[in-house]
Amino acid sequence: MEQLKEGKSIINVRDLNLFYGEKQALFGVDLAIHEKEVTALIGPSGCGKSTFLRTLNRMNDLIDGVKITGDIVINHEDIYKTNDVIKLRTKVGMVFQKPNLFPMSIYDNVAYGPRMQGIKNKKELNNIVEESLRSAAIWDEVKDRLKTSALGLSGGQQQRVCIARAIAMKPDIILMDEPTSALDPISTLKIEELITNMKEDYTIVIVTHNMQQAARVSDKTAFFLNGEIVEYDDTDNIFSTPQDQRTEDYVTGRFG
Repeated sequence: MEQLKEGKSIINVRDLNLFYGEKQALFGVDLAIHEKEVTALIGPSGCGKSTFLRTLNRMNDLIDGVKITGDIVINHEDIYKTNDVIKLRTKVGMVFQKPNLFPMSIYDNVAYGPRMQGIKNKKELNNIVEESLRSAAIWDEVKDRLKTSALGLSGGQQQRVCIARAIAMKPDIILMDEPTSALDPISTLKIEELITNMKEDYTIVIVTHNMQQAARVSDKTAFFLNGEIVEYDDTDNIFSTPQDQRTEDYVTGRFG
């Protein structure tokens, strides 16, 4: 797949295997993810998409009995050979399936990460909060209620505040695990527009069950099946001229 050699890869995964105890969940995954692009991970439930996504910021470290072999190099650093997981998760932000805001104000949710990094200056925090909420396309909706509880927002608004909270940490990469699956169609569209705009500044990796969404927002698509990558290519090619029959069967709805 020659076209995948263009551009600069920021994430390089080589021969990645992951085990939950005795059960193997990922098998020999190789993937180069390019900077400032959107890469979609598609495949049926239980095929390893979210498990793989969570290896990219070591979220699987939190699960007992997980063993990983192989290499994941992000920005020239092997992330499983570093002890600084906090720094890694600063550079590789995460947005989950369901909004997971803290029970505090909108302002404090977005300022939480910068404060943890030692930023105390009120003016600097104000700027970070405003810039992050603007980048997440929600500033105009919340600017007059920053001190009210973030939990009072609609689901779609909460998810955009979660994205603002990730942006506030100034990451290079943002991981999104089915970020619109709990949202209505209008909120989903807003998040998709946001993802398209965000790739000017961030590398985005998104797990999605929605193939139309993958086709709309991503530059590259990786098709996972039974813990392996069957095919990885430009999104247009995956959906119009897949090279593997299993990919074609999946994207045309014959299974999954």
